[in-house]
Amino acid sequence: MDNVFIERLWRSVKWECVYLREFETGSQALGNWFRFYNEQRPHTAFDGRRPMDVYRDGHSASKAA
Repeated sequence: MDNVFIERLWRSVKWECVYLREFETGSQALGNWFRFYNEQRPHTAFDGRRPMDVYRDGHSASKAA
């Protein structure tokens, strides 16, 4: 069960990033993919919003409280 998360992560990274572009290192691929995943890719779990937008909204709401 421990490997399920990592295997799913690598599957997504490979299909959405590595197979589409050429990178010098694995860390470049991961950095680019995580940036895309958090800042550009809309998520159905957040009603089509990006994770960074959800984080920023929650962070500013907690500061205002």
